[in-house]
Amino acid sequence: MEPENELIQQRKRKLQELKELGIDPYGGVFETTHSTSEVFRQYGEVSGEQLEAQPVEVTVAGRIVAWRSFGKAAFSHIQDSTGRIQLYFRKDILGERFRIVKKFDIGDIIGVKGKLFRTRTNELTVLVEDFQFLTKSLRPLPEKWHGLKDIELRYRQRYVDLIVNPEVRETFKKRSEIIKFIRDFLEKEGFIEVETPMMHQIPGGAAARPFKTHHNALGIDLYLRIAPELYLKRLLVGGYEKVFELNKNFRNEGISTKHNPEFTMLEFYMAYRDYNFLMDFTERLFTELLTKVIGSMKVKFGEFEIDFTPPWPRIPMYEALKKHGVPEEIFRDYDKARAWAKENGVEVKDAPTLAKLLDEIFKEKVEPNLIQPVFITDYPVELSPLAKRKKDNPELVERFELFIAQREIANAFTELNDPEDQRERFLKQVEAKKQGDEEAHWMDEDFIRALEYGMPPAAGEGIGIDRLVMILTGSTSIRDVILFPQMKPEKHPS
Repeated sequence: MEPENELIQQRKRKLQELKELGIDPYGGVFETTHSTSEVFRQYGEVSGEQLEAQPVEVTVAGRIVAWRSFGKAAFSHIQDSTGRIQLYFRKDILGERFRIVKKFDIGDIIGVKGKLFRTRTNELTVLVEDFQFLTKSLRPLPEKWHGLKDIELRYRQRYVDLIVNPEVRETFKKRSEIIKFIRDFLEKEGFIEVETPMMHQIPGGAAARPFKTHHNALGIDLYLRIAPELYLKRLLVGGYEKVFELNKNFRNEGISTKHNPEFTMLEFYMAYRDYNFLMDFTERLFTELLTKVIGSMKVKFGEFEIDFTPPWPRIPMYEALKKHGVPEEIFRDYDKARAWAKENGVEVKDAPTLAKLLDEIFKEKVEPNLIQPVFITDYPVELSPLAKRKKDNPELVERFELFIAQREIANAFTELNDPEDQRERFLKQVEAKKQGDEEAHWMDEDFIRALEYGMPPAAGEGIGIDRLVMILTGSTSIRDVILFPQMKPEKHPS
């Protein structure tokens, strides 16, 4: 029998012994008076002499994460969601119930009641006077969980990762704080939070390949949402002027340190504004977020120190290309651009047009150099079928992408509200799809109809929450900020 299986069998025997003693190994309600952090917050500075003179009784609960037995006494540490505290069990206090204590294993969940004291090493500890068994753990916790060799196991068994790695719990706590701040910030700015469908008859709002499913009762194919944009803009038509949605999107694309097929996006739209306003607005959102949640305008991310202090540079896309060594002479000649790309090691298999070719060159030659926050602005129309044209150059649109630490964090533009122009652009996207572009937009006649009723001039933005959390917590893989990232099926022995 394998060592782990033997340990599981030992624990199962203890489980049966507990039942024979009349102990429910999966107990019920247990009322605590303190969390572990509250104990230390209230009594962490109280001396042993003071605790002896004025006894303090606490009731705490948690998972056993350390255990030392000395015959008629035992020490352990339990861990709850806020921290750890030491417990001291003595046979002369617990009497016959001490034999139950001897059946404890690391991983078990217990509740205890007792008085605080300090050990010889001055550690604040609970002298246990009563206890309740709450959950028997049948699987032993891993002794060594850190390191690259365990990284896939950590993602697959996140529940164990959270038990044994407090820094992982802290990352997801910080993620929650970031999302809460963003929600509160937008609501204070007069936005209302809305919910739009996650299953679409026509996938739209982004250049992405969708996941496909089928609705049996309606007898139609549906697609998981790639973006909520077209529904949120319908709400602008309906009279809402500031809306946002913190939503799950699904894109049928590769998995990498920057990509997960299911991801969290913030999208918000406001009437009567443009992309210039959004750049100022985004700087203010990030500045307040960094100040109040992170506590600094600088964060460490991998080998970089990112400084969020505004203002951030605003560089047109073509200027950024030139700045990083791409010659201007290829900007209007597909053949020259393709030849230059080949000479300079840029992979351009899926770039049938000049705009897409330049976009691929940008990703290879410019993005790796975009470390500090920077707005890249003014993209070709073809790359932005939902954005409004620039008045002084109708071949470009009023759009920006925010790059930080070599990755796109936000995408925004002045929204196109001309239904005729929108129809023409959809038709070009339909043609591109016929030519094999699986990420091209679909024709959405209902959205055109909505625009024909009249959508006010507006600006909209999407911010990738997962990537933002990555940077603000120093997590270099997107899997480190998604509780349950998508994984290949686990292989079980036959």
